[in-house]
Amino acid sequence: MSSSTLRRRLYHGDVDGRRDEQMDTSSADGLDEPLLGSYGDGSKEYDSREEEDWDSRKKVEQQWTFLFSTLIAQWAQWFANILTESGSVFGRLLTFSTQSPIYLSPLQEERLSTLKERLEVPFDGSRVDHQDALRQLWRLAFPDTTIPPLKSEAWKEMGWQGTDPSTDFRGGGFISLENLIYFAQNYPESFQKLLLKQEGMRAEWEYPFAVAGINISFMLIQMLDLQSTGMPSSQAGTRFLELLAEDENAFDKLYCVAFRLMDAQWLVKRASYMEFNEVLKSTRTQLERELALEDVTHVRDLPSYTMLYR
Repeated sequence: MSSSTLRRRLYHGDVDGRRDEQMDTSSADGLDEPLLGSYGDGSKEYDSREEEDWDSRKKVEQQWTFLFSTLIAQWAQWFANILTESGSVFGRLLTFSTQSPIYLSPLQEERLSTLKERLEVPFDGSRVDHQDALRQLWRLAFPDTTIPPLKSEAWKEMGWQGTDPSTDFRGGGFISLENLIYFAQNYPESFQKLLLKQEGMRAEWEYPFAVAGINISFMLIQMLDLQSTGMPSSQAGTRFLELLAEDENAFDKLYCVAFRLMDAQWLVKRASYMEFNEVLKSTRTQLERELALEDVTHVRDLPSYTMLYR
C-alpha cells in the first residue's frame, strides 16, 4: 500500500477521533425501559439489582471502548503526520528502506575505492612529497614570487592561519591540499579571483582562502557520506556515484564547484568571518539540491558549474 493511499484512508477516517466521540448508546441509555434480557414468558419479576449491575457493566465497557478508540485515533493521527510531514526522520527512513539496492560497476568500485584511499591519507609535514605539494600550490598561487620556507609569515597571504600550513589541515587530510592544487591547475582564472578576492564587495574581515578550502573538502566528504564503511547512504552520495562512473575526477571537480558557489553565497549574504559556517551550510544545501536534479549526469551539468572559469 503506498503512503499516499494510506494518507487518503487516514484522512477520510477522520483520524482526530472527533467523529468517534459520539457513541451509539441507543441500546442502553436511549431506551424507555431497561434491557431485561430474555425471560421466557416474562412472568418473572424484574430484579432492580440486576438492572444496576447491568448498567454499571455497560458504562464501564463504554468507557473502555471510548478510551481505546481515542488512543487508536491519536496513534493514527500521529502516524499520518509522520508520513505527510516534509523532511521527517521517519519519512526519510521509510524512503531509504524502499530504495532499490545500489549495484556498482567494476569501474565505479575501482574509482570509489581509490577515492576512499585518498581520504585515508593525513597531511604529514615531515613527508617530502607533502612538502613538495605545498610548494607546488604556492607556485600556482603566486607564480611570480619566491617560494617561502615551509614556516613563514608569507603563508598567511594564501589564507593559512599561522606561519606553518601543516597545522591547519586537521581533519581535511592530504586530499584537501590535492583539491586546492587541482582547482589552481584546471580553473586558474576562478582560483585567482577567489584567492585575491577580486569579485564583488568584500567584507572587512574576509574568510581565509586556504583554510576555507580545507573546510570545503571536509564538508563534501560528509555530504557524500564517503567515510562510511559500506555504500554511501545519503541521496547526494548515491547521485555522486553516478557522476563518478562518468568521470574519475568527479570529486575534485565538485570541489571546485563548491568553492566557487561558497564565494557566491558569501557575497550574496554579505557575510563576514564569523558567518563562514552559516555560508558553508547554505552551500551544502544548494549542492544537494543541484545533485538531486534528474538531468545531472556529469559535474558540468550542475547549474553552479557555469560560474567556473578556466
